Amino acid sequence: MSREDAEARDTLFMLGGVAMVIFGAGLILSNPIVRKFMGQAGVGGLNLLTAAVPDFERYLKLRNM
Repeated sequence: MSREDAEARDTLFMLGGVAMVIFGAGLILSNPIVRKFMGQAGVGGLNLLTAAVPDFERYLKLRNM
């Protein structure tokens, strides 16, 4: 197997994995219970996205070390 064939195979596997993740997320989000939960503002008005921002910032700081 040549290097070009190996790179094409790796790219195919990567794109296939991305497609499976998107498909899985679509299956999960198609559930009415999950849609209801995601549609809510969250517990006590706390949005899930704003709750995740400090963790993401901490991750970026650790990654830069």
